[in-house]
Amino acid sequence: MTTNADEPQPRPRRRAPAGAAVLREDVTEAIRAAVFEELAAVGYARMSIEGIARRAGVGKTAVYRRWRSKLHLVLDIVSALAVQGLPAPDTGALESDLRLLYEVTSRALRHPVASQILPDLQAEAARSPEIAEAVKKALREGQEGVASQILVAAERRGELRPGVDREMALDLISGPLYWRSVVIRSPKLPKGYLATLARATTGALKAL
Repeated sequence: MTTNADEPQPRPRRRAPAGAAVLREDVTEAIRAAVFEELAAVGYARMSIEGIARRAGVGKTAVYRRWRSKLHLVLDIVSALAVQGLPAPDTGALESDLRLLYEVTSRALRHPVASQILPDLQAEAARSPEIAEAVKKALREGQEGVASQILVAAERRGELRPGVDREMALDLISGPLYWRSVVIRSPKLPKGYLATLARATTGALKAL
C-alpha cells in the first residue's frame, strides 16, 4: 500500500525516560513512617538511608528517588507537620477552648515517638540552620493557626479586647505546656494541670 508523501505520518511512540514512573504513594508513606521510627530509635545523627529503607521494606533507590539526602528527607517531613495543624476548638468559651487545645496537644507531645524526636531535632537545630528553621516552622506554625482562630473567636465574643498582641498571646498559650512536656520532659502531668493551665492562660490573655 502506497502513501502520499504529503500526508502527515503517525509519530512513533516515545518511551518514557528511565525513572519517570509515577512514585507509589504507599511506598512514600511507608518511608515517612520509617523516618519517624528511625529517628525515635537511633536519633538524627545515627539515622541512615539504609536504616530507613530497611525499616520501610524498600530499597535505598526508592528513598533517593524521593529525597536526595537524609537532611532533605527530615526537613520535608518536619515541615509537613506545620501544615497538618490541629482542629480548632469551638466550645463557645476561651477557657474551654484552651483546655481542649491543651488536651490534644499534650497527647501529641507525650506520644513516645514525638517525645524522642523533638529533643533530638532541637539538638541538631543548634548545628543546622535548615533543621532549625524546619523545627521552628513545625512547632510554631502548627499551633499558630489554631491559636489565632481561638483568639479571633474570643475577641468576637468580647472575652478579649480587639487587637490583642498576637505574639505575646501565642507565647502564653503554647509556652508552658511545651516547656513541661518537651524541655523538662515531665513523665506525668500533675492532676488537674491542664485545667489550671487553661484557667491561668485565660486570665493572662485577658490582662494583655
